[in-house]
Amino acid sequence: MTTKAGSEVFQNEKLKIIKWVTGLKDETALAKLKLLREEPKKVDWWNEVTKEEELAIERGLNDMKAGKVKSHKEVRGTYAKWL
Repeated sequence: MTTKAGSEVFQNEKLKIIKWVTGLKDETALAKLKLLREEPKKVDWWNEVTKEEELAIERGLNDMKAGKVKSHKEVRGTYAKWL
């Protein structure tokens, strides 16, 4: 059973998403949302990533295997002035 407060939070989240979607200028994001709406249970995200996204993921995995990684603490230290 949803409480009144829980329902309000749910409605507020939906409104935030609607506002975000109406401001989208990225056709790829819009296409992915449309696909999610049309085929919510048939979508395997890996099959829907762009070639650029796939290559970026593969580069990251290869970097991990090669030990080219930094700890979360190191990265936060580097970018602390922007966080």
